[in-house]
Amino acid sequence: MPWLQLRLAITPEQAETLEDQLLALGAVSVTFMDAEDQPIFEPDLGTTPLWSHTHLLALFEADTDPQDLLDALRRLCGGELPAHEVEHIADQDWERSWMEHFQPMRFGRRLWIVPSWHAAPEPDAVNLLLDPGLAFGTGTHPTTALCLEWLDAQDLHGRTLIDFGCGSGILAIAALLLGAGQATGTDIDTQALEASRDNAQRNQLADERLALYLPEQMPQDPADVLVANILAGPLVQLAPQLATLVKPGGLLALSGILAEQAEDILAAYRADFELDPVAEREGWIRVSGKRRLAA
Repeated sequence: MPWLQLRLAITPEQAETLEDQLLALGAVSVTFMDAEDQPIFEPDLGTTPLWSHTHLLALFEADTDPQDLLDALRRLCGGELPAHEVEHIADQDWERSWMEHFQPMRFGRRLWIVPSWHAAPEPDAVNLLLDPGLAFGTGTHPTTALCLEWLDAQDLHGRTLIDFGCGSGILAIAALLLGAGQATGTDIDTQALEASRDNAQRNQLADERLALYLPEQMPQDPADVLVANILAGPLVQLAPQLATLVKPGGLLALSGILAEQAEDILAAYRADFELDPVAEREGWIRVSGKRRLAA
């Protein structure tokens, strides 16, 4: 069955009103999609967070007049609409149009992130199988990409790793596939822990290689490597705890940080770590370094 699809580029503040208006105009479904693969960090319990750049996709019966629909929506909105496009799509193209947004991605020399519906471009490379989810990034956002590239550049063979704020588990799983011996993931969201567990199983990693905990339940044993892709505020507050979770001489990588927040992070960590030059991409940064040896 064919459909008329309306795509709107919206902000989170516009979402609820536009959803109600489109349903009132006869939409048979309204879907929200991340326009940039932005991970959503630490949502409040009971909330349904959206990305800062969101696509709203509404489906209407195929015989809906596009101009009449847009005119009616303008009247309800009381002005001009956000950037939008309208197209007729076949039923089977609805799923394909969504899936085509996600292609295999390479990070560094060895690592690929591959959606399940694609063949691995380099079968002999390190291929992490991961499908996009609602709230957890799949690699294209600069914060995740910076961490994945850093992991690819490390010698992780046999090392232990902590993924603090693990989300989909992408960083912990990548580390294990790149040679780490064991990883621990922690997140305040039980859905994130379940997503990490599912993704580990999809990548044929045994349960004992990736241990998952809520923060208050996680053992405090230090690891050889710690990665945390969360937010600058929590990273500053957690600096004393995160430092104790890295062995002397161990490695640290932090992201989820805007470029203008770099100095706050550097100030919070330089006493305990020999820090590398800051890496930046599209206004986001990665801070990395080595834990200072005990005096």
